[in-house]
Amino acid sequence: MPSRLRPGWHSSLFLMIFMKQTNHPMHRNKKIIVVVAFLFAAGSSFAQKAQTPLLKVIDTALQKAADQYKYMAANIAPAVLPRNYNPLTKKSETSNSGWWCSGFYPGTLNYLYENSHDNALWTEATRTEKLLEKEQFNKGTHDLGFMMFCSFGNANRLMPTAAYEEILMNSAKSLSTRFNPTVGCIQSWGATAKWKFPVIIDNMMNLELLFWATKHSGDSSFYKIAVTHANTTMKNHYRPDYSSWHVVDYDPATGNVNVKQTAQGYADYSAWARGQSWGLYGYTVMYRSTKDVKYLQHANRIANYLMTHPNMPADKIPFWDYNSPEIPATYRDASAASIMASALLELSKYADAKKSQSYIAFAEKVIRELATRAYTAPIGENGGFILKHSTGHLPGNSEVDVALTYADYYYVEAMMRYKAMKGKKG
Repeated sequence: MPSRLRPGWHSSLFLMIFMKQTNHPMHRNKKIIVVVAFLFAAGSSFAQKAQTPLLKVIDTALQKAADQYKYMAANIAPAVLPRNYNPLTKKSETSNSGWWCSGFYPGTLNYLYENSHDNALWTEATRTEKLLEKEQFNKGTHDLGFMMFCSFGNANRLMPTAAYEEILMNSAKSLSTRFNPTVGCIQSWGATAKWKFPVIIDNMMNLELLFWATKHSGDSSFYKIAVTHANTTMKNHYRPDYSSWHVVDYDPATGNVNVKQTAQGYADYSAWARGQSWGLYGYTVMYRSTKDVKYLQHANRIANYLMTHPNMPADKIPFWDYNSPEIPATYRDASAASIMASALLELSKYADAKKSQSYIAFAEKVIRELATRAYTAPIGENGGFILKHSTGHLPGNSEVDVALTYADYYYVEAMMRYKAMKGKKG
């Protein structure tokens, strides 16, 4: 069967075949009894799983994650960083420090160290951060938040040093050079024949670095850039239903919108799953950093769009695009689920009681599902990555149904946030 059908598909297929083959009137009563018994057994199995307290599930998952990342550390070449693992080819792909995902591996190690206090994890994080240091002066990418704040930001949070702070400040300065005041945004990708000043929804995730820089230095210019970018994105990236385009291209001379597209999703009109999660997370950070209620309202509306979407699967692990015509026989995206769960847990702290409860319950469902064998790889497999079944860029046939480093990062972050909410530290 195609790999796009996640584990568990055979139960649904069995039911469909059984119903079809037992449609004769003489078999109808037996059919009802057997189907009810089957569903009851499945429900009992689920109930037994649900009896395990989520904190216990998380503790087990975090310990396995630490062991898995120590396995990865023992098998990765010293001058590169992990990027993905393809289960079909059984090959891992790595990157240099300039790749946008380069900060997730040390960032995940920092979270796992925070939970376990295992010095081997901190040592490996520190080693790989050395590879990243030079990127603080990289003005050719908008992803310095991903690269430097997920890594050095977490390291500095756990063990503050002047060296970390200098790296982060230089990174914020480099990121700021990509801001165009006429457009009101930080440029994402470089100009091409297709785009003059493309801005992608992912860029909302890099603003947290700028807020940190203002808080650390007292220089409000970083704050103003972040707020202006978020306001422009809220105005131009979002549709009336609070789904988001992936790319908005601007005229850098006038600030006018040239085109709105969805490069990594199914179609320009569709809701690419990871992009929706980036937006939810980004506007949650905006509210945390500014306390401006319009960002809270926007984040709540994005959350409502996602949580009530008719194509959201029962297990809450989204398909790679909410509008894919192949649903349900298409790929899932564990990375979109991880980002969404982490964002919802933070958003629950700011929302009213009813919304807060629904956000937590949704995130709990996601975490519990990701912790199952359907999505979590056995230790020593999956190239050392924690999660399976993420989708990077399906239209480009890139990183489809693979393990991805940022899926692991936000999954671990979500679990750490849940433990902190429940007052249980590592």
